[in-house]
Amino acid sequence: MKIYTKTGDKGDTSLIGGSRVPKSHERVEAYGTVDELNSFIGVVRDMPVNKKRQDIFQHIQENLFVIGSLLAADPGKKPGYLPDLQENEVLALEHQIDQMQRELPEMKYFILPGGHPDVSQCHLARAVCRRAERGVVRLNDKETVDAHIIIYLNRLSDYLFVLARFIGREHQVEEIPWKPREK
Repeated sequence: MKIYTKTGDKGDTSLIGGSRVPKSHERVEAYGTVDELNSFIGVVRDMPVNKKRQDIFQHIQENLFVIGSLLAADPGKKPGYLPDLQENEVLALEHQIDQMQRELPEMKYFILPGGHPDVSQCHLARAVCRRAERGVVRLNDKETVDAHIIIYLNRLSDYLFVLARFIGREHQVEEIPWKPREK
């Protein structure tokens, strides 16, 4: 099978189910940003500090593939072979967040991203996750999207934020508080 088909050379693409839409369509933007997020999660997964979290990240990446395929499906023509995103996936992220937060100091201020390259990578993934979430919400304003997708992306960004703090703690780097300028 060739990787190129030339069918998108004029700026449109096929959805799962057969419809063709412009590559600038909200649906394509949404699943394209989820794909970008999946790549960023791969970078975070591959950091040596996350060796012990490999299974968690692989599961997150598999969920992002599910989300991407659901978003790439033609509304109303979703094939039966596509999996659904289950509520227990959100609960699994919440469990991971709760576990990490038990070991972290209470947040008393906003923190600036950074302090260590691994922490910064988590914040980059979090920011891309928020962009993906915004894109899915924009799509949902026009066409109904499974609510679990929006909830999952929201919780995944929370997970990535807490993970950034947790990895900072593992690297023994201080969080950098944001201090608003005085007027």
